[in-house]
Amino acid sequence: MVTKAITATTVGINAFKIEVEVDVANSLPNISIVGLPDSAVNEARERVHSAIKNSGFVFPTGKVIVNLAPADIRKEGTNFDLPIAVGILKEQGINIPDSNDTAFLGELSLDGSLRRVNGVLPLVAGLKECGINNVFVPFENAKEAALVQGINIYGAKSLAEVVAHYEDTPIETTRVDINRYLEENAAIDYTYDFKDVKGQQKAKKALEIAAAGGHNILMSGSPGSGKTLMAKCMASILPPLELKEALELTKIYSISGLLSPDEPLMTKRPYRAVHHTASPNGIIGGGSNPKPGEITLAHRGVLFLDEMIEFPRPVLEVLRQPIEDGEVVISRSKLSVKYPCNFMLLGAMNPCPCGYLGDKEKQCTCTESQIQRYRARLSGPLLDRIDLIINVPRLTTEELVNTKGDAEPSEKIRERVVKARKIQAKRYEKEGILTNSELTAEKIKKYCKLDEKSSQLLKTASQKYGLSGRRYHRVLKIARTIADLAESTDIKTEHLTQALQYRADI
Repeated sequence: MVTKAITATTVGINAFKIEVEVDVANSLPNISIVGLPDSAVNEARERVHSAIKNSGFVFPTGKVIVNLAPADIRKEGTNFDLPIAVGILKEQGINIPDSNDTAFLGELSLDGSLRRVNGVLPLVAGLKECGINNVFVPFENAKEAALVQGINIYGAKSLAEVVAHYEDTPIETTRVDINRYLEENAAIDYTYDFKDVKGQQKAKKALEIAAAGGHNILMSGSPGSGKTLMAKCMASILPPLELKEALELTKIYSISGLLSPDEPLMTKRPYRAVHHTASPNGIIGGGSNPKPGEITLAHRGVLFLDEMIEFPRPVLEVLRQPIEDGEVVISRSKLSVKYPCNFMLLGAMNPCPCGYLGDKEKQCTCTESQIQRYRARLSGPLLDRIDLIINVPRLTTEELVNTKGDAEPSEKIRERVVKARKIQAKRYEKEGILTNSELTAEKIKKYCKLDEKSSQLLKTASQKYGLSGRRYHRVLKIARTIADLAESTDIKTEHLTQALQYRADI
C-alpha cells in the first residue's frame, strides 16, 4: 500500500506543492529517494531512520521507496524530512489520517526533534494557494508561517508531538497579528542621524528626494567630505515598510536563511553595504539552484556601494538591467529564476585618483589623462540610470568649527519623506507601483504633465545638455518627487529647475 504526505519546495520565491509517496517492498532493508532530490534531501534517509527509531516507533524492515512528485522539479533543502517520516509512519499503521488539505515541513534531528528550516513563509503561502488549510512546521518557524493569514499553523517540537496531535494531545494553532507587529516595531532607533552631519545642505536635500521617490543617487567628493556618514544616515530617513512590502521582503530573507528567529517579519527597509571585492554572482545571485544576491536582499531598500568607482567593471555593468527592470532573471541550463530587486542604488566616489580635485584646501596632483581614465570606469549607460549625481565639497576647518546650531534631525526629514510616499501610494494605488521611480514612459505622460513654460525650459535644457530619452524621463520623475515633497499637485517651474540641478558632471 502506498501512503502520501504533502509538502512543498521553492524555485526562486515561488513554491510548488510536492506529494511524498512512500511504499515498502519485501526486500533488503534500505531507503531509496527518487524525484530529483539534491544532496540534502538524499541525506534525509539517515536522519529519518534515526528519528523514527529514537522517537519510539518501529522502522520498516523492508525496502522503503520514497517518490517526490512531480519528478521534474528539483527538490532542495531539509524540509522534506518530516513529510517523509510521516509517510513512513502511515505505512507502519500509525494513526495519521490521509488528508489533501494538510502539509508537513521540517528538518529532523537524530533524536526526533524538529529544527527550523529556511523559506517557510513562501512555502506556506504557496501551499495556501494550492488549497492547503493545515500546515505542520517546526516550533521555531511557527510565527513566520503564521504570517500567512487564513491557514492553520501547528508548531511542533518533535516528530512524536506531530503523532500525538492525532491521538490525544492536539497542538494549538499559532496566530500572529501582522499589523500590530508592524506598528510595535515601527519605532527604530538608528545609530546614525543627520543631526550629526554639519553643513552639506544640498547633499542632504538630494538624499531626501532620493528617499522620497526611490531614486538612485551618486555622491562625488573628496575624502572626509562626509559621503559615507551621510550614506549611513540614509537608513534613518527611509519610510516604514507597507504590509505588502514587508511580506515580500520577508520571503526573500526567509529563503536566504537571513531571517532572525526572534523577528519573523521584516519591519525595516534593508540597507546593504557591499564591499568592492564582491563578485557579479554575489551581486545578482547565483548557484546551481540560484539564490538571491545583494540586489535582491536590498529590495525596497538601499544598496550602498562605497568607493563605487573601485568596483570591477563587470560588477557595475550587471547592475544596468536590474536597475531598469526592478527584477533580475538568473538563467541556468535547467531552469530560470526571477527575483525582485526594486532597490535604491546609493553610490559614493572620489572625483579623481588622489581624491582632491576641486578641493578648497588641498591641491589635486592628478594629470588630465589620469582623471579621464579614472572617470571612464563608470560607463555612460550606467550613469544614465542614476537619477541624482551631486558633488559633495569637503568643509574647510573654519566651516567645520564655526557651523552654529544643530542640524535638522533625521526624524524631521523622515516625516516629509513619509508624507511624500503616502501621496505617491494614493496616486498610484490602481497602477500597481509605489514610488515615482517606478513610473514607465506611458505613466510619466499621465502623471508628470508640465505647463507651457516648464515644457519650454525642459526642452531648452535637453538641447543644451544633450539629455538622452532615459535622462529626460528621469528628470521628470525627480521633479514629480520634488513637487510631492512640497505637497504640490502640479509640477511647477521651480520643481523642474531644482531637478535639473541634481546632475553634476563627474
